[in-house]
Amino acid sequence: MAPRARRALKIAGTELWRLRVGDLRVIARATPGHTPEHLSWEVAGSVDGAPLAVFSGGSLLVGSAGRTDLLGAEHAADLTAAQFRTLQRLATLPDATRILPTHGAGSFCAAGPTSAERMTTIGAERLVNAAFMAPSSTAFEASMLGSLGRFPDYYAHIAPINRAGPPVLGRLPMPAELDPDAVADAIAVGARVVDARDRKAFAAAHIPGSLNIELSSPLAAYVGWLLPFDSPVVLVTDDAADLEDAAVQLFRIGWSRVVGTLAGGVDAWRDSGRLLRSYSTTRLRDLRAESVAGASPRILDVRQPIEWRDHGIIAGSRTIFVADLPKRLEGLRGAEEITVVCRSGQRAAIAASILDGAGIPVRLVVEGGAQDWPTT
Repeated sequence: MAPRARRALKIAGTELWRLRVGDLRVIARATPGHTPEHLSWEVAGSVDGAPLAVFSGGSLLVGSAGRTDLLGAEHAADLTAAQFRTLQRLATLPDATRILPTHGAGSFCAAGPTSAERMTTIGAERLVNAAFMAPSSTAFEASMLGSLGRFPDYYAHIAPINRAGPPVLGRLPMPAELDPDAVADAIAVGARVVDARDRKAFAAAHIPGSLNIELSSPLAAYVGWLLPFDSPVVLVTDDAADLEDAAVQLFRIGWSRVVGTLAGGVDAWRDSGRLLRSYSTTRLRDLRAESVAGASPRILDVRQPIEWRDHGIIAGSRTIFVADLPKRLEGLRGAEEITVVCRSGQRAAIAASILDGAGIPVRLVVEGGAQDWPTT
């Protein structure tokens, strides 16, 4: 680790600052590992009492731990060792201590799969969390670094934003409602349409060139991965609640250029006389039946490389991770339709929209994933 980063590593559990809030005691403690300067916040009900809860940030997560390679491979070993010591220190807390982490299900900051639950306890993690239960630093390192996927490119922008501090707005700036003419004008000067609707609805009708990134993908991560950071976007959603969800996700990663939302959705676009595009869909079991019957569909698997390694691929399929797809389009062009698959359909939906936007015939597997393909 570089000298600057090494100096920033403090001993896990070191008290950095404390505050009294009524009857509560709040202590900031060093918990290095996810980053060199990482800290967590302990909350106790009395001066000498054990913590009631820990806001654990990116140290202990629900079912996992924060990954330790985000600063590059040259720092990963030192940060992994620090994360091991941090979790050992957290393991000394009472079983009833509540853990409230920053990162949850779907986060690329986790070293492994996390639960959909937003909080846990020390006792619960002793039973199910492999990282928390690792018997040695060697086992912990294997658990932390052995099965890491790639993380979004926009992460490079996050640290400077965090250091500068976010703007204080008082409320979420909701995207303006735009009519089809205004959306068309925005597209003409470089805005990209991000359509957060369900993959089936998008496949049936969508604005040409738009990206289908479902809200649960998570939307912000893939917007930040696939588009130039903070470039202008127009959102398409089913309703106001989904629009707020999408706007919040983007705002949290520092995206300030949400131009607006298409008022009336794709129906308004159609009613204005403008073109909508569509493509076909299928299910994995139907795709399998085609193969058994002797058809030879062109299958594109857009999962992460670690998934190809751990779970195998469909024989004869082509593999391109969805984030790499925009740079690999020329090798996919042709008259024959490409059937896109991933693990659950979310990334395949993104990939299908990219291919469709490039004018490449595509079919989307909306149900089932490549890992469900029979191996015998």
